Amino acid sequence: MEVIIKKDRESAGRLAAKIIAGLINRNPAAVLGLATGSTPLGLYNELVRMHKEESLSFRHVKTFNLDEYIGLDPADPCSFYNEMHTNLLKRIDLAEGAAQIPDGRAKDIVASCEAYEAAIKRAGGIDLQVLGIGHDGHLAFNEPGSSLSSRTRIKTLSKVTIKANARFFGSEERVPKHVMTMGLGTIMEARTCMMLAFGKDKADAVAATVEGPVSASCPASVLQFHQNAIIILDEEAASKLQRHDYYIDVYEDKPDWQRYE
Repeated sequence: MEVIIKKDRESAGRLAAKIIAGLINRNPAAVLGLATGSTPLGLYNELVRMHKEESLSFRHVKTFNLDEYIGLDPADPCSFYNEMHTNLLKRIDLAEGAAQIPDGRAKDIVASCEAYEAAIKRAGGIDLQVLGIGHDGHLAFNEPGSSLSSRTRIKTLSKVTIKANARFFGSEERVPKHVMTMGLGTIMEARTCMMLAFGKDKADAVAATVEGPVSASCPASVLQFHQNAIIILDEEAASKLQRHDYYIDVYEDKPDWQRYE
């Protein structure tokens, strides 16, 4: 696990975008796993800037999103389909049909989840998975207690997650109680996992993920077992890490061939 601490979320987002751009430049047909929410917005804005100003092309890229609310129309402003198309997919040159998002309106949710897993396999697997983290350590919508080997499936949201997401819906009552989400086992099969976390309110979850025991009580802690997990934080999110200074020293002293910037 590589822990990178930047001074603020803006510089962290630029670094994350640079890592993804480097992957696409090496492999124009890369398969990306994407996340929603406020955390990756800076990353997506920087990728759009690179596309427009530096000719970064997504023409041959394929994408798979982590999750979607069950029951929301794709046109609903709160759907992850709408969010992804608004914040990234409509703003780059991604080919038609190259973006996959779980179908929250599928008549057969179980079959749809199985089909999503199959589609990822047909694409050759995910090269880089973008991740955020919940206040309680959930990864995608894998709430505490989720199996560390779980696959794409339906999940019931915890009250903590519903409360955190109420700001997007206007009230807790309007937040759907069920979602489709990639499982932790699915996420762990990505060749690289890149988790972003910003703000003091994520500091406890980050500390548990990076330095705590691996436990279903903190689903994101499973990333300790990943062979290539990159954790990009701002100073506030990193504020409770016991080895904070060591992580900074390691990043600053990387050999040139390992550097991202």
